[in-house]
Amino acid sequence: MGLQLLLCLLLCMFPGILSQDSADATIIIKGSATMAETDDNFVCATIDWWPPEKCNYNQCPWRESSVLNLDLTHPFLANAIQAFSPLRIRVGGSLQDQVVYGMPNLGYPCLPFSKKAGGLFGFSKGCLPMERWDELNYLFQKTGAVVTFGLNALYGRQNVRKGIWSGAWNSSNARDFIEYTISKNYHVDSWEFGNELSGHGIGASVGAEQYGKDLITLKGIFDELYTNSDKKPLVVAPGGFFDQQWYAQLLQASGPGVLNVMTHHIYNLGGGDDPHIQNKILDPQYLSRVTDTFRDLQLTIQRHGPWASAWVGEAGGAYNSGSRQVSNTFLNSFWYLDQLGLASKYNTKAYCRQTLIGGNYGLLDTTTFIPNPDYYSALLWHRLMGKGVLSVDLSGSPYLRAYAHCRKEKDGVSLLLINLNRSTGFTVTVRNDINADLAEDGGIKRDSSFLHGLKRTVSWIGSNTSDGSETREEYHLTGKDGNHLSRTMLLNGTPLELTEDGDIPPLDPELVAVDSPINIAPLSIAYVVFPNFEAPACGR
Repeated sequence: MGLQLLLCLLLCMFPGILSQDSADATIIIKGSATMAETDDNFVCATIDWWPPEKCNYNQCPWRESSVLNLDLTHPFLANAIQAFSPLRIRVGGSLQDQVVYGMPNLGYPCLPFSKKAGGLFGFSKGCLPMERWDELNYLFQKTGAVVTFGLNALYGRQNVRKGIWSGAWNSSNARDFIEYTISKNYHVDSWEFGNELSGHGIGASVGAEQYGKDLITLKGIFDELYTNSDKKPLVVAPGGFFDQQWYAQLLQASGPGVLNVMTHHIYNLGGGDDPHIQNKILDPQYLSRVTDTFRDLQLTIQRHGPWASAWVGEAGGAYNSGSRQVSNTFLNSFWYLDQLGLASKYNTKAYCRQTLIGGNYGLLDTTTFIPNPDYYSALLWHRLMGKGVLSVDLSGSPYLRAYAHCRKEKDGVSLLLINLNRSTGFTVTVRNDINADLAEDGGIKRDSSFLHGLKRTVSWIGSNTSDGSETREEYHLTGKDGNHLSRTMLLNGTPLELTEDGDIPPLDPELVAVDSPINIAPLSIAYVVFPNFEAPACGR
């Protein structure tokens, strides 16, 4: 009688179980060798030059967030930067090629940007006073920021016809500025030359041959001025949209040992007023299109300038200040984290998010300085995902995205899972390629139904799971109240909000038995850390 009752209960349960929107997925992490490597300071954010008068789509979302007018004393700002310990900050943007530096010999008043009909991007030239540069560096030093500064690469050139500038770069103002920076013991990790002047340019363009000659000039200035420095800054360029021919010519024209980093920009979601942005973010095929850009730049560097590395110098998802409906919400983290995962697979060393603050796409709210969801997504990446990038095989739905890295500064492996599906969750089995059965073509061989039913409840981490940690860390990210357009993100069900003192809240994981399944809900993101994963590539 008892057995019959048990069978009856099981049969009654099956329809409910089968009706749930859930699917199985298997992930094999190849821990025997890394496929790529990032820098320690892979996560980067920008501070731009746009004044309050910068408007798009009948809105002006920049307010007081530029290099020249940002409240550098706001405690939320310092706390947000310090939490990364350190954060790379790129100072630059569209107006940087109209910036002059307020040196004593400038010869005219040092004034901020103003609206100007016929000016580049509709603005006049603007000036950076050295008093403001001092204040910026006080913030950078206080917070331990790693600084990349974008130089004006149009100074001294002539606009010969619409959008095309010619002539050699006049380095005098930049040289004086760099010399002042050195005299004050301000540490600039890297100097970036120009913004979006490559190829056809955005607003203005410069030929690759001349650009290469100017980089040689800039490198000569560094060699002279940094003679007594223990570490010379990196030469970074061109900070534009990737154009294979132009980028190859730049490497050839500048020659070996001059350009350390090639930067490119990505705004692959279209304009900020695009009504299809939400659908683009949740479309795995659309997200993967940008892979061609990462791959082509990697090949260009390998063939024409193997001495250089690749960075994403600026990426905001949607251009023209971002989308006011999407860019500052939880949904944007699906695009953002997928970008970080894709970029890292192609040896991208740093990825600079547009912006730290400013526009609709800031990691911090432009008015309140309160972190948006993407801030916490970036902070978790920075703390959990190490430099070593591991290859992943994934069976199951294309709506489940997976990226694996060596764990940050500790033994183990960190896995990022992104579920783009609106209605289906996944029960995920994670296995190590040491003990996984692989088909001849390198794909995942499906287990027999019996073994599958047994193994689906186990997260395989290696050949020995009993000699170390018996738990894994899980960080599940969702939108508040199940709303993917929420401005508040939940970590393991708890809202991520600043403390009463304005500090970044603790980002604590759930500790889960390592032999239990990973369940990732629809429209959610999860970081999963395996402290005891057997990965020789990660030093274990």
